[in-house]
Amino acid sequence: MIRSAAGVVFIVTLSILAVSDGRNFIKLPSEALEISGNGGSDEDSIGTRWAVLLAGSTGYWNYRHQADVCHAYQLLKKGGLKDENIVVFMYDDIAYNEENPRPGVIINSPHGQDVYRGVPKDYVGDDVTVNNFLAVILGNRTALTGGSGKVVDSGPNDHIFIFYTDHGAPGVLGMPTSPYLYADDVVDALKKKHASGTYKHLVFYLEACEAGSIFEGLLPEGMNIYATTASNAEESSWATYCPGDYPSPPPEYETCLGDLYSVAWMEDSDVHNLRTETLKQQYQLVKRRTSNDNSYYGSHVMQYGDLKLSVEELFLYMGSNPANDNFTFVDDNSLGPSSKAVNQRDADLLHFWDKFRKAPEGSARKFEAQKQLAEAMAHRTHVDSSMKLIGKLLFGIEKGPEVLKTARPAGKPLVDDWSCLKSLVRTFETHCGALSQYGMKHMRAIANICNAGIGRDQMAEAAAQACTINEIHILSVDPSRKEAKAIAHPVANDGEATLAAEVGAGAGASAATALPTRTEIVTAADNNATSEDLEHDTAIMYGRVYGLGRQSGAAAREYRLVIVKETAGHF
Repeated sequence: MIRSAAGVVFIVTLSILAVSDGRNFIKLPSEALEISGNGGSDEDSIGTRWAVLLAGSTGYWNYRHQADVCHAYQLLKKGGLKDENIVVFMYDDIAYNEENPRPGVIINSPHGQDVYRGVPKDYVGDDVTVNNFLAVILGNRTALTGGSGKVVDSGPNDHIFIFYTDHGAPGVLGMPTSPYLYADDVVDALKKKHASGTYKHLVFYLEACEAGSIFEGLLPEGMNIYATTASNAEESSWATYCPGDYPSPPPEYETCLGDLYSVAWMEDSDVHNLRTETLKQQYQLVKRRTSNDNSYYGSHVMQYGDLKLSVEELFLYMGSNPANDNFTFVDDNSLGPSSKAVNQRDADLLHFWDKFRKAPEGSARKFEAQKQLAEAMAHRTHVDSSMKLIGKLLFGIEKGPEVLKTARPAGKPLVDDWSCLKSLVRTFETHCGALSQYGMKHMRAIANICNAGIGRDQMAEAAAQACTINEIHILSVDPSRKEAKAIAHPVANDGEATLAAEVGAGAGASAATALPTRTEIVTAADNNATSEDLEHDTAIMYGRVYGLGRQSGAAAREYRLVIVKETAGHF
């Protein structure tokens, strides 16, 4: 009777295995040892597992990126990877940040465990650099500056997993220190790693806006590299577990806890048996969850490189938590739909707004949050209007916007000359200030300027004209109306300008005019400016001026600054 029952169980088991021949779900026992024809998945045959984890941002409003990396570390540790084989990059300014309601603790989901404890501090603070990141991947200790000195010292049978999470833009990834990490440098490093013969297979998971642009048209097949990205080459990626969403963070948190793509692959890996789940299965599941049912609040997960590697088990790269060994992967989307997500580039505004909303009325904290929000919006206005004006100066009023926004056909890299792109970015920042995590979105516009044959000198001239105000002549100060009138010189002649300059003594006015000490942009132009104003090359700019009327004891007052914009020829 027992023997008969056992036979029935055996037959039923084979039936289940047989119907799964789709068959990325369950493999036959013999197939479990055959990983893409490499002769077995036991520990000896797969070599050493290596991992590089990088969070490329700073600031409490970017909490989620370091939370992602800390979560990834805990997952890999449970999977059996050793600290000596996991290299962690993060600025490490979150866990003990004064804004963190739980000092020394980082969570990656509303009810999540602390993921910060035990995370190695390999490269933190200003040691989180492009140079160190690429040197670690290449195993080049001599190229390192600071940090633990740990590198991926891999051999020909080893498997490497790289996870990067931060802000991005077309062709570029953010870093907490200058310069940015450009797509050509990423792919060049991967090519060098392949040429060195120091890995068997490599998997790269990338969370960033326009992440697809890092590999599209650049990462060739045949290098045994498989990459997936949180977004395609033209869209944002998304933050999740944000204030006001469902599920929402605990009320004391005023920031997003995770990123949609990152949370999707890690929460999947947390519960599934990675000895049987394949890269392709995870890609499909993460793709559905990250698209948020193809809603506006989601992005398109992409895959690049050697797609044939996607049949491999995740175990080869991440190990596997023994607690999940009896879990059979079934593609039932058991993780459920995601909450409403927040555009990566707007997550800082959400933090400042939530901080402002919750702060006591009249408190210093409320004032600080209001100031942070105003400054963030001012910076956005400055960068956007500056780039728009540069396009018009270079290509004309009609053609300029079209040239800057044009996307290249799918499969083509962002730019033909990466050296040109890097040079023009430096030129823009010299004259107009740092792009920042928001301004990076204009990287496609700068790439298009390169593709149109514009050189550094032409870019410098346009940027100087668009962004530099050499003199501000204060005409009058009216304390009763809290208004000051001034003339800015020189300015462009197409009816647009941007005020974003430090103003000091000696700008062509006497002491009696009480020069401002600091200015901030508020709006790009006066909406009430008439067509006649523009025809005569005049327009009005509004800003806030601090320090006007110093000699009358009104230094703390805030004034509206009216800038009368005229062409250089009027002076």
